[in-house]
Amino acid sequence: MLKLFILSLLFSVNAHAELRATGDLGVVIERAKGSALIINTSQKNILAKIPALGDLSHASVVFSRDQRYAFIFARDGGLTKIDLLKDQISKRIIQAGNSIGGAISQDGKLIAVSNYTPGGVKIFSTETLALVADIPATYADEKLSKVVGLVDAPNNKFIFSLFDAGEIWVMSVKDLKNIKITKYKNIGKQPYDALLTPDGRYYIAGLFGERGLALLDLWDLEAKVKRILPDYGKDDEKLPVYKMPHLEGWAVAGDYMLIPAVGQHEVLVIDKRQWTLVKRIPVIGQPVFVMARPDGREIWVNFAFPDNQNIQIIDAKDLSVIKSLIPGKAVLHMEFTPRGEQVWVSVRDDNQLIIYDTQTHKVLKRLPAEKPSGIFFSSRAHKMGL
Repeated sequence: MLKLFILSLLFSVNAHAELRATGDLGVVIERAKGSALIINTSQKNILAKIPALGDLSHASVVFSRDQRYAFIFARDGGLTKIDLLKDQISKRIIQAGNSIGGAISQDGKLIAVSNYTPGGVKIFSTETLALVADIPATYADEKLSKVVGLVDAPNNKFIFSLFDAGEIWVMSVKDLKNIKITKYKNIGKQPYDALLTPDGRYYIAGLFGERGLALLDLWDLEAKVKRILPDYGKDDEKLPVYKMPHLEGWAVAGDYMLIPAVGQHEVLVIDKRQWTLVKRIPVIGQPVFVMARPDGREIWVNFAFPDNQNIQIIDAKDLSVIKSLIPGKAVLHMEFTPRGEQVWVSVRDDNQLIIYDTQTHKVLKRLPAEKPSGIFFSSRAHKMGL
């Protein structure tokens, strides 16, 4: 009896030790290895490594609304559902030939994937990963366009842009038997990425083929897509673009929006009430991610090659650079903890993650990782457009 009691006690202790809260978790992509790390932001440690996830050279991640599952979109068309509590793959499918990202619906039941090959959007059940809808991105005599800038929006909508067609589509999936798509044509040449404002009102697509941004007001879907900043940089010297900026990492500070300038060593400050350019902030290189600390006071910026060893910090009050950091070789991504006391930074060529205190800008901890790139925390489950 004593032996049985000791065994039961040990079992209960071990079972208790395995308890894990999902709000503390996150996923870090190891792009060269095709693997992902499950991390804990409060403990600042790595919990597990998940291998065999395919081509993660342009991977992105979304989370189920209960924060238990992470869905990883791979460049090879793979879609993988990971159980963050069991540290294992729940389901993996190859849904296309070339995929660059996706989004999860407002009700958490559907996951949409944007594809280059074949061009279009596929929608799956988040529970089973069963295909429930296939939407080809057809235009001009049945040509297929690459799909970019796919985000979730209020009222169970998905919004995305057609790179080759120069269009924005708004798709309602409230009724899968009667999917409704509103198409906005001639929005500009080669939309390359897009963002949704945190309140879910505005969808903004960046344009690679011409100046300016395309803005759609989701409160007024009868209105036309508006061009904003149409004259920005028209007289500037055209520089080679080493890496396209990610608009998903946009920043909001009060009435201003801060975004990376394409091919220029600048961060643009936009008045988001009038959609006019307020200021051009000079920075050390071509910005890739321009991200606001959750309180909006600081904006952290990383850069394309050859300046990608740097991070610069902009004070939102004065709209000027106040600090420069050199974390290491090839800073690829940053992610703030939900309340912003830390920021995690992936440093690919130094094979490490660096955790900074955002008040002091001091390093709190370094963690080993093999060629890390994207960092995604489970708090994204409760934010639109991420």
